[in-house]
Amino acid sequence: MSRFAILLGGDVTASARLSTQVAGARVIAADSGMAHAKTLKLDAELWVGDFDSADAALQEAYAHVPRIIYPTDKDATDGEIAVTEALRRGATSLVLVGGLGGQFDHALAHGVMMLALAARGMAVFSTSGQEEAYPLVDDIDLPEVPTGSRVSVVGVSELKGLSIEGVRWPLTARDVPLGSSLTLSNISDGRLRISLARGQAMVLVYPA
Repeated sequence: MSRFAILLGGDVTASARLSTQVAGARVIAADSGMAHAKTLKLDAELWVGDFDSADAALQEAYAHVPRIIYPTDKDATDGEIAVTEALRRGATSLVLVGGLGGQFDHALAHGVMMLALAARGMAVFSTSGQEEAYPLVDDIDLPEVPTGSRVSVVGVSELKGLSIEGVRWPLTARDVPLGSSLTLSNISDGRLRISLARGQAMVLVYPA
């Protein structure tokens, strides 16, 4: 199994949990996401992007890292390019570090990208260190979510047969219309499992 941490330009707060999640992963940075390498004490094997948001000091500090430079006028975000490079290198799981916060259009686009990757069988999630996002396309087990963590399921389609176990307010085979806030702000008891018969959603976790 080849796990990659993709360093993106969103928010990152260092924590013991985040350090554990990226331990041993190969690292690819996307543009200003390289700044998180120092925060998390990570060594990147590749740096990609158009470098419009990586300042001169950052570029000088990581001048030793191999780069693939793209024009500003391109057809993909720097984050998508980094993910594509990871897949080319045989990635079987991905952690998008800094994929939350920052620009909402990028965060949303990368969330939808995670749903597409999950539908293809890729293990992937995004984290800021304080907030985590997991794509839900069928069943997902998250036993490592600490007891007392806030958990929300946000549908991006109508959800059919949604079951949520290991929370204060469980659901069993519930149909949830698009736009419903029914599944926001639940509380994990440390044995979180979510299953879905049909539809797509994002599972947002705020670790206690």
